[in-house]
Amino acid sequence: MTLHKEGRKILFFSLIIFIGIFFLFEYVLNTPQWVNDGILIILIVVYLLILQFFRNPKFIINKNDKHVLAPADGKVVVIENTEETEYFNEKRKQISIFMSPVNVHVNRSPISGVVKFCKYHAGKYLVAWHPKSSTENERTTIVVENGSGIEVLFRQIAGAMARRIKWYVNEGDVVEQGGEFGFIKFGSRVDIYLPLDAEVKVNIGDKTKGGRTVIAELKS
Repeated sequence: MTLHKEGRKILFFSLIIFIGIFFLFEYVLNTPQWVNDGILIILIVVYLLILQFFRNPKFIINKNDKHVLAPADGKVVVIENTEETEYFNEKRKQISIFMSPVNVHVNRSPISGVVKFCKYHAGKYLVAWHPKSSTENERTTIVVENGSGIEVLFRQIAGAMARRIKWYVNEGDVVEQGGEFGFIKFGSRVDIYLPLDAEVKVNIGDKTKGGRTVIAELKS
C-alpha cells in the first residue's frame, strides 16, 4: 500500500495544523489534561481518516480486450440505457459507480486504447446521486477507442464533498487498461457509457474494485 501523490500536500499541511492545535491546547490555553488527551485522540483519528482517503493499493491488472474494468472502487448505483448527449449523441448503456469517502479514490481506465476526446466542465456540486449531477456538476469527460474501434466514454463527476477532480490524460494519449487516469478527492461518482450490445456483468448494489472488477464485456 502506498500513498497517492494527490494527498502529499494535504497530509503535510494537515499534520502541521494538527500539531499546532495540540500545542495550543497543551501549552497555551492551559486546559485540563483530560481535555488535551481528548483533543489528541480526535486529531489522530481525523488524520488517519484523511490518510486512508489517499491510499493507493498496488495489484496485478488482468488485461483483456473484451472486458471493461471498473474505473473506480465503489458501489454500482445505475445500470440503464440512456441518451448520451455530449459526444455520442445517441443511446448508450450507462453504468454509474458511487465512490464514498472510505473508498480508494484513484480512477483507472476501463479499457486500453487512444484518448479520442477529453474535456473538463466547471459546474455545480449537487450530491453525486442526484439525477442531474452527470450533466450539471463539475466533471471531466474522457473517451477511449480500443484497437477494434469501440469507443467507451467515462466521466468523473464531483459531488457535494468532492470538489477537486484531477485527470492525467489528453487527447491523443495512449492509455492502458487499469492504468491510472485521474483522481477525485474525497469521493464522488464515475459514469461509464458503453455500446448497447455490451453485456453487463454487475448488478445494482454490487461493490467494485477499480482496475479489477469486470463490469461489462464488449461484443464486437
